[in-house]
Amino acid sequence: MLHDWRIEPREYERQEARRGRRHAFEMLEPHRTALVVVDMVPFFADIPYVRGIMPNIQRLASTVRATGGVVAWVLPSADEPSPARIEFLGPTVAETYRASGGPGELRDRLLPELQIGPDDVLVEKSAASAFFPGRCELPAHLEQRKVDTVMVAGTVANVCCESTARDASVLGYRVIMVADANAAVRDQDLNATLHTIYRSFGDVRTTDELIELLASGE
Repeated sequence: MLHDWRIEPREYERQEARRGRRHAFEMLEPHRTALVVVDMVPFFADIPYVRGIMPNIQRLASTVRATGGVVAWVLPSADEPSPARIEFLGPTVAETYRASGGPGELRDRLLPELQIGPDDVLVEKSAASAFFPGRCELPAHLEQRKVDTVMVAGTVANVCCESTARDASVLGYRVIMVADANAAVRDQDLNATLHTIYRSFGDVRTTDELIELLASGE
């Protein structure tokens, strides 16, 4: 089950008038590109679209590895929430979210259908965003590998994935949301995120388009 995703024609037209082309990033350097997969853990498996995006995540991950890029799996940490967070969510929900990443080793916390490569990066985040300063080791891993482009996939699209994409853009990365490899609860939730990212923070592309760009950039 995949989302019926879309970006309105008027937004495409607006960007084309602004920069002379539909897509911000027309080329990828594979060895400087990372696929950042957010929160693909059993806690979110009841969202129908989550299992639907797994084949696209796997296809894109395989291409990234084969072309010399980085695949990074980002999981929720079990850090204690702040008092403000507990006040906002209520103690029961706050504890539920705190435990959402599950127990055990990081690779054992991912949905079991996902295939992890031996050189993949696995990290925890203690905020919605994987790029918020001091809350995740991902930026250090990507800096070490001289990554300048991040493709964001995973769930929930309009919460942690969008937060990750926004902060990556602020830090100067070229950001691409993978339209058919992000899952939300409803189509309109995903589409609102895709509109926001495309309008203000990065690009939006399909899995097939990104695989083609990676292959042509070798």
